[in-house]
Amino acid sequence: MRVLLTGAAGFIGSHIAEALTGSGHDIVALDSYLPAAHGAQIQADRLNPDEIRIHRVDVRDPSGVYDLLAGVDVVCHQAAMVGNGVDAADLPEYVTHNDFGTAVVLAAMHEAKVSRLVLASSMVVYGEGAYNCSEHGLVEPSARTRTDLEADNFEPGCPHCARALSWATVSEDAPIAPRSIYAATKVAQEHLGQAWAIQTGGRVLALRYHNVYGPRMPRDTPYAGVAAIFRSALEHGQAPSVFEDGGQTRDFVHVEDVAGANLAAIENLDASVVEGSLRAYNVCSGQPTTIGEMASILAGATGGPVPRITGEYRAADVRHVVASPERAARELGFSAQIGPEEGIAAFAHAPLRGSTS
Repeated sequence: MRVLLTGAAGFIGSHIAEALTGSGHDIVALDSYLPAAHGAQIQADRLNPDEIRIHRVDVRDPSGVYDLLAGVDVVCHQAAMVGNGVDAADLPEYVTHNDFGTAVVLAAMHEAKVSRLVLASSMVVYGEGAYNCSEHGLVEPSARTRTDLEADNFEPGCPHCARALSWATVSEDAPIAPRSIYAATKVAQEHLGQAWAIQTGGRVLALRYHNVYGPRMPRDTPYAGVAAIFRSALEHGQAPSVFEDGGQTRDFVHVEDVAGANLAAIENLDASVVEGSLRAYNVCSGQPTTIGEMASILAGATGGPVPRITGEYRAADVRHVVASPERAARELGFSAQIGPEEGIAAFAHAPLRGSTS
């Protein structure tokens, strides 16, 4: 198939490009080289010498996107501003790049009569994960108060009996409840995609990435992931600073598995998504890991200082988000191949964006 890949020079996009070309697909690659993702220095216009040319096009440019859609069978839309950002002043940039950019891509697809989209979404659309109470079963947790957090009571409580809750896996049918600017823009991308599909008869497959890490991850920016932040600290001889008590649970998924999920999505889109609809899939390792465990694996692999549990907190942070991998396995035939212990240890020595290694 001929695939238009946006964000092709980025952390995730570059791995997807390699997976697609390695499977015989024809790639049309574009990227705007946002400094937040690539650093101040503009990168080369090819992923590898003599391989894929990357068109320097901003997804907010309708004519630039439309001109690249000739003969395209499916769009794989990865271009976005990611991460938590700095503060609320980032809001216009997130909305213009993520939501307006997606609207432009969808409009251009309609004009070019391209009806299939694989959309990079995120686990952040869920907000809090799923929780069980030993007495009341599956419940929506009470909000963590500053009083609780200051007292190091980090686990959310049951709204009926105030008992500390245990996490449960989150399925794709869980309620949408964004808690950050970035999360709100990912929800909006999904909603735009769904509305476009209903109106045009197109198909949208949304991949909700969980905590992605691996080679080429950006470093030393406010938009970097926690794995890159911990790794940068260790490279400077500093102990990773772990918020709360380190017991926050996540699913860390290797970028090569994320690329594999996109390949599976592209090749199974028509069979998995009904015409005129959007269907979402978790992309995860299926092996939950705490933030403290992840920091310890990195520290052990580098021989660096033991992580420092700070007790600090951010009121908007989520305590646990753990994905169910079942739908992706059942409908796309996708299962992650790289476990977090193996992958995180290897990540300790992998090249990052901005790294001289």
